[in-house]
Amino acid sequence: MSILVRVYRKAGKAPDVEILENGKECTGMPLVALFLGIVLLFLLVIVCKFNAFLSLMLSAIFVGLFLGMEPLAIVKSIEAGLGGTLGHLAIIIGLGAVFGKIISEGGGANRIASTLIEIFGEKRVDWAICIASFVLGVILFYEVSYILLIPIVYTIANEAKVKLMKVGMPFLAAISITHVFLPPHPGPTAISAALGANLGVVLGYGFLLAIPATVIFGPLIAKLYRNWEINIPNHLVTKKEFNMAEVPSFATSVFTTLLPVILILIGVIAEFAFPKESIINQTLTFIGNADIALLVSLLVAVYVFGLRKKRKTMVEIMKIAEGALISMGGIIFILGGGGAFKQVILDSGMAQYIADVTNGWDISPFILAWLIALIIRLAVGSATVTVLTTAGIMLPIVQETGVSPELMVLAIGSASIAWAPPSDVSFWMTKEYFNLTIGQTIKSVCFMYTLVAIYGILGVLALDMMFG
Repeated sequence: MSILVRVYRKAGKAPDVEILENGKECTGMPLVALFLGIVLLFLLVIVCKFNAFLSLMLSAIFVGLFLGMEPLAIVKSIEAGLGGTLGHLAIIIGLGAVFGKIISEGGGANRIASTLIEIFGEKRVDWAICIASFVLGVILFYEVSYILLIPIVYTIANEAKVKLMKVGMPFLAAISITHVFLPPHPGPTAISAALGANLGVVLGYGFLLAIPATVIFGPLIAKLYRNWEINIPNHLVTKKEFNMAEVPSFATSVFTTLLPVILILIGVIAEFAFPKESIINQTLTFIGNADIALLVSLLVAVYVFGLRKKRKTMVEIMKIAEGALISMGGIIFILGGGGAFKQVILDSGMAQYIADVTNGWDISPFILAWLIALIIRLAVGSATVTVLTTAGIMLPIVQETGVSPELMVLAIGSASIAWAPPSDVSFWMTKEYFNLTIGQTIKSVCFMYTLVAIYGILGVLALDMMFG
């Protein structure tokens, strides 16, 4: 469908003047401010060797002042961004770290890794982790699948004696691509609701794009990084030898590892199967909440890999838990700093500024949506803000032109993964968990995510030609 549209919106603020939430006008070219803020961030981390959390805080303050925000408004944005990011994420990371460490220290990760290596062979462990990550990624949110699988990724790399990025890139590609293309993940679900798209059709189109993308940007692109010497952070991996006769079986290890997934699925089913006011619905949806599911699973892991058959005492288990939480402290603060940086950019009115700048562009609706989302993603960092803002801009265009809202969902969603800028939590999660430098993070995950975004819009245009 070759439709060209010209975007018209009611006359409003000039594109170089933005009214900030604190009531002040910004005439300082927001995109320039963002660029300088990112440059400052990289200089502080790379040249000055500043801690990433402190660098993010200073860069957030710089951007806010450059854009004319009141100093106290900047502080409020930083507090809101840090708290909003960590309110849910800190629980997931904390519980997930303890859960994974107990399974790892109990030999469960080794049991799963050794069995997968035996089935697939050492040369194909990248495909093993890719398939497992894709399956879990379909049904779990990004952060949850990340935390559940990362101990197994580490252990497979150690046991198979392969470079970390050989299994790390397929893992990152699978959980990210499913998050972008497939409902019920928040991005495609939110865009579908805003545009009135059919979720079933979005899911069908999404699978057509997601499966080849996972292969291309997982095991295949990982070959580019086969010579990278990356050491797994010592505090995040268990390197001790196990007597496998004393370790729980493969089935038990897999069941315990997947228990959070099972509980979350039970909660989702209960939400639709039982009346909302019923005790069964309230009980199962409570247990199926990601935070509670991880807590329940953690308690099961304490028994299976610790107390059962007196493998460990409670004192020993709690020392493992304490060590896991301490090891996550730095990572949690860095992720919170990324959230603070993002919130200052968001509160500066950057998204609306970009919407004004794009006023009047002559372009295909799908490419227009993709470009707008691409710019907002780079500027704001938040994938959620990117998709919701772009969906709001594109809704009248979808209604006017009659283009497929389902394909529009994928066009916007694919752009929301691009760049992985330092204002996004995924940048810092990858950097810290994979022990990368900023340069390596840009060359690997930022590069890969941007290629996925380009693949996405090309895939949407191809599907439009075939089915539009």
